[in-house]
Amino acid sequence: MRPEDREQIRRLNIFEGMDDENFDELIRASYLQTFPAQMELITEGEPADFLHIVIEGCVELFAQANGRESTMAMVYPVNSFILAAILKDAVYLMSARTNKKSRVLMIPAINVRRIFDTDPAFSKAMVVELSNCYRSVVKDHKNIKLRTSVERLANRLLRYRIAQQTDDITLPYDKKLLASNLGMTPENLSRAFNTLKPYGVRVDGNKISITDVDELANFAKPTPLIDDQSV
Repeated sequence: MRPEDREQIRRLNIFEGMDDENFDELIRASYLQTFPAQMELITEGEPADFLHIVIEGCVELFAQANGRESTMAMVYPVNSFILAAILKDAVYLMSARTNKKSRVLMIPAINVRRIFDTDPAFSKAMVVELSNCYRSVVKDHKNIKLRTSVERLANRLLRYRIAQQTDDITLPYDKKLLASNLGMTPENLSRAFNTLKPYGVRVDGNKISITDVDELANFAKPTPLIDDQSV
């Protein structure tokens, strides 16, 4: 593992306060691997053997049932998944695959649970991380239950605008994946983009221009209780 990778991982919230010896034990037992795009890393229903941390690239969390598939979340560097299954020693409730070429750190679940039982700072940080994950799930649920598909798209575009700090944004992944992540079909996504044209949204492939931010925000009605990941 490169020193800069180690330092980056050490700065993660779940690791930064823990004992050096315990951190070293976790790292010694870990595997840092590079995976190509569309490589499935975990499968829902299988035992949670590793805590995964995305170092580079992007990982899609998805689920399947009754012949349907839906994107549940996208994981960017430097973040972990799926923590709850690791601590509970349970099966994964979601699958994961790389969206692009990615470097992923894999820490054996048994080591994570052992250090959790002995390192107070680590266990506290893990509880906080689980709380953050829970709040993100609640926000996603509110987004789905309380907004129309067009409103969900409008708020997602506003979020991208803030993240990219420009009115001319680039979708971080293809529209099919965006539609799935928003709980829509690709056809519904296309219609939603057309619906947003009067509100200042212009589409050119994966390039989106927002020509009237105030008009789009008036339509979307963003709220920090759903859209602000820091709340």
